[in-house]
Amino acid sequence: MKVSLIAIHPHPSPQAVPLACAFLQEALLADPALQEIVKPRIAEFFLHDDPARCAADIARNAPDLVAFSVYVWSRDHAVAVARSLRALLPGVVLCAGGAEPTANPDGLLDEGVFDFLVRGEGEASLVQAVRVLASGGKPAGVPGIVLPGETATLPSPLQLDTIPSPYLSGRLDPTVAGGALWQLSRGCDFACSFCFDHKGSGGVRRFSMERIEAELRLFARLKIPQVFVLDSTFNKDVKRAKEILRLIRKAAPDIHFHFEVRSEFIDAEMAELFASITCSLQIGLQSADAAVLRGVGRGFDRDDFVNRAFLLNQSGAIFGFDLIYGLPGDTPELFRASLDFALSLYPNHLDIFPLAVLPGTRLYGKAPTLGLQHLDAPPYTVQATPGYTPEQLRQAGRLAAACDVFYSRGKAVAWFNSVVAALKLTPSDFLTAFAAFLGERGEADIAEGEIWGLQRSFLEKIFTRRKKAKLLPLALDLADYHHHYAAALMATPPAPPSPKQLRKLDPLKQPLALASSTTLARFNYEVLEILDAGEPDLAEFTACFRPTGSCAIIYPAHGEVCTESVSPHYFELLQALDGKRDGKNVCHRIGVPEEEGREFLEFAVTEGIVELVM
Repeated sequence: MKVSLIAIHPHPSPQAVPLACAFLQEALLADPALQEIVKPRIAEFFLHDDPARCAADIARNAPDLVAFSVYVWSRDHAVAVARSLRALLPGVVLCAGGAEPTANPDGLLDEGVFDFLVRGEGEASLVQAVRVLASGGKPAGVPGIVLPGETATLPSPLQLDTIPSPYLSGRLDPTVAGGALWQLSRGCDFACSFCFDHKGSGGVRRFSMERIEAELRLFARLKIPQVFVLDSTFNKDVKRAKEILRLIRKAAPDIHFHFEVRSEFIDAEMAELFASITCSLQIGLQSADAAVLRGVGRGFDRDDFVNRAFLLNQSGAIFGFDLIYGLPGDTPELFRASLDFALSLYPNHLDIFPLAVLPGTRLYGKAPTLGLQHLDAPPYTVQATPGYTPEQLRQAGRLAAACDVFYSRGKAVAWFNSVVAALKLTPSDFLTAFAAFLGERGEADIAEGEIWGLQRSFLEKIFTRRKKAKLLPLALDLADYHHHYAAALMATPPAPPSPKQLRKLDPLKQPLALASSTTLARFNYEVLEILDAGEPDLAEFTACFRPTGSCAIIYPAHGEVCTESVSPHYFELLQALDGKRDGKNVCHRIGVPEEEGREFLEFAVTEGIVELVM
């Protein structure tokens, strides 16, 4: 019996990993009754793929059963593929499982293309359904299976380690997508009314530490660049979380990890552990208004949240917040206040979303009573609430996009609050003005390479308009420096010359080139004075220092980003290195004495500022 397991990803990315299908494949292959019967295979597609072509690709394998893994974002595409597939293979059995069928089975069955759905955790249910199908029957009455016109309860929670690891079996290769989805647990201890994670899960169940360690060591051995941890509350079990972090620090220090965490379980030791590995944290703030959060089943202690964020900032850990606008009781004013609060805590990024009223959640059932008007089909977002008109929701979306472009994608965390304070604006007022500056340009229309230029243009405009032109040169210096710093942080320095090469090196006789990882930049103020000031008060700084100008080299070396302030002659010398002329020729052209030039260029080669051209 041929079984095709279908994963549909939003777009190609390191997260485009068919983990759910891989778990199902492992469960089918591990079942003694099916080992000689079933041949499961995984097929992956993307939302931009033509549904008819996807169906044709699936049909070429002549499957007996096709099982779609369906989420909010993939629902319509999965239905379209299934409909085309039904036309190509009239006798094929089609089913769907995943978050969307679990939450909204009636809506998906009403499409008339699926023979049955798998609700809840699919491994046991699908295995039992396939046993019945293989014997010629219909899987009616199987726990977790729902046929048209029937209802089904969710299956009993599984013992997670009974599902073989698709990574350890070698059937799921995390090097293909360039990243791994790493599921450490299932379920959630919390019951937020807008979320489905806690539904029918039987509490939180966790994979064993033995399995976790084995998978982690595999990731390290394969040199996976990044791992996305699937655990709604990774740090709820504080002792276990710290054990995993220590294990990561020891076994996989070169991998970047992405975690979802709860702020209330962060202590000083945990913050230091997060900072000791390469990772980023996502914290679900959602709103900074305690009454709004109580309305969706969440608690909020503002002072405690601030203190936990302080621990992360003090340790140097990288973290961001989630915000949701359009929650019951929320208003544009409360959303702006939440945005101001979040930005005051120096997150490295903010992810801001409109409320989605997801089928199966408590909020979905209460939506009419709460006055939440929302889309009936994915993505189920609110269209109006008692606190928001449709136009106000649109404006909130523009503000969210402006924040993402200017602050998160623009990597403005280190200087944003200083610049906004100098203008005597709130962060939300500043970003509202930036949204107006962008006009009707959508976030997706703005390329990464544009953002720095947009930041500079907007700063010039708003500082002039606010009659703060005297402070503009420093504001631009801050934006410029941190843009170059971020680029250097991501750059790969050249391989250092060997000791033998250094002994033989005479940079005056050797063609040299500026390393691609090095940035040469001019500033209005002395760059080292800016760095010494930390997070400067713009008015105080400009009252103490004159804009005498400076030339800087910004480059990665020794595992960090280095900044050197150099004379204009040395700056011009570096600019003139083109990989063709030797150092002597360039020194003569710039007017730098040979011995002085030799000493400087030796330093530049050793530091990786410039590289030898062979």
